[in-house]
Amino acid sequence: MEYLNKNPRRDFLKTSAIVTGGLMIQPFSLSGAYAAGSDEIKIAVIGCGGRGTGAVFQAFDTGHNIKLVAMADAFRDRIDKSYEPIFNKYGKDKVDVPEERKFAGFEGYKEAIKLADVVILAAPPGFRPDHFEEAVKQGKQIFMEKPVAIDATGIRKVLAAAEEAKKKKLNVVVGLQRHYQDNYRETVKRIHDGAVGDIIGGQVYWNDGGVWVNPRQPGQTEMEYQMRNWYYFNWLCGDHIVEQHVHNLDVANWVKNSYPVKAYGTGGRQVRTGKEYGEIFDHHSITFTYADGTVIFSECRHFPGATNRVDERFQGTKGNVYLSAGNHGILTEWGGKEIYNHNRDNNPNPYQVEHDELFDAIVKGEYKFADAENAAKSTMTAILGRYATYSGKEISWDEALNSTVDLMPERLAWDAMPKVLPNEEGFYPFAIPGKTKVI
Repeated sequence: MEYLNKNPRRDFLKTSAIVTGGLMIQPFSLSGAYAAGSDEIKIAVIGCGGRGTGAVFQAFDTGHNIKLVAMADAFRDRIDKSYEPIFNKYGKDKVDVPEERKFAGFEGYKEAIKLADVVILAAPPGFRPDHFEEAVKQGKQIFMEKPVAIDATGIRKVLAAAEEAKKKKLNVVVGLQRHYQDNYRETVKRIHDGAVGDIIGGQVYWNDGGVWVNPRQPGQTEMEYQMRNWYYFNWLCGDHIVEQHVHNLDVANWVKNSYPVKAYGTGGRQVRTGKEYGEIFDHHSITFTYADGTVIFSECRHFPGATNRVDERFQGTKGNVYLSAGNHGILTEWGGKEIYNHNRDNNPNPYQVEHDELFDAIVKGEYKFADAENAAKSTMTAILGRYATYSGKEISWDEALNSTVDLMPERLAWDAMPKVLPNEEGFYPFAIPGKTKVI
């Protein structure tokens, strides 16, 4: 089957209407105790790192009658580190996760999902397609973090599961939280209403100094080492263009009401070149071209000590746009006259709003959120960018989405080997533009 982007604007409009407008409000049924008449909503968290733990806190902070009943992670110590602060804050009345419902290993997510009405999917992105597919199969309401996959094979799986979720009327909220942030919602609405005319160009950035490293420990298998350092291996993370920059690229797609048709760019490893940085690049610079000819410039890098920048700018036929996660939303006419300036003091935490709106819909029995399709296509935009920088070639959307290159290991087990392995000196191979095959 081919997954082609024949009419990206029409597809985006259908998705964004559901996501931002709440237009698809239909009743559905929850499984378990909630459906049987109790107002208690049982949740399970899959992936117990910082983001999964934070999402559990945010679920509780919605104020609804929620109980955590299961936790799953590849590592038992991650479960324990997550469980302790959650239990300490909410206690046994809200946290009911005995030993038999703490699932460590690669397959425990299936059992955890069975026990819940709502599942939080926050494991490393490489596992997201399988976890999402299973949650949809079991008929659960879902919050899942971004990005939703790391290669085109995973994206196709997510798109198929997203269609099933719609058929089953399962709410799916994805952690592209700018869709739940007031300054973005209000500013993008005005863009779509024509405040600055047609968008004809833009620049999006995620430039910072990079993230953590976990040193290799004696006795670790290669699988465990890569899992502990998932950010630096594409089968787990997708490179930082996918894991972080997806936010900015998603905003570009949202503003354009479309997805790019091709990408061309450059990237490499110039600053973070040590063996501890696995196989990912430390910089990517890309031009994404949309069907109407609009070009969006994209830049992301991990350069410690350099100037940081995380924001988005767009140019319309009538004026300019500036957006940032720091609560900015500014529209100006050409010449500088201000059209709109969002009140930066009036912005609820978007990470909390995601959960507030999801659980509010669940409590009301409404089918309101179908974020997965857009999340898959914005993740695919980031993957398209990686394909362009890794190969050094111009890559079309259709070529990228139909890629048969599968980054996932043949087998998931602690004694199994990932597909990318270090040499005798401990360095990992990385892409060479002009030589590396990506599709």
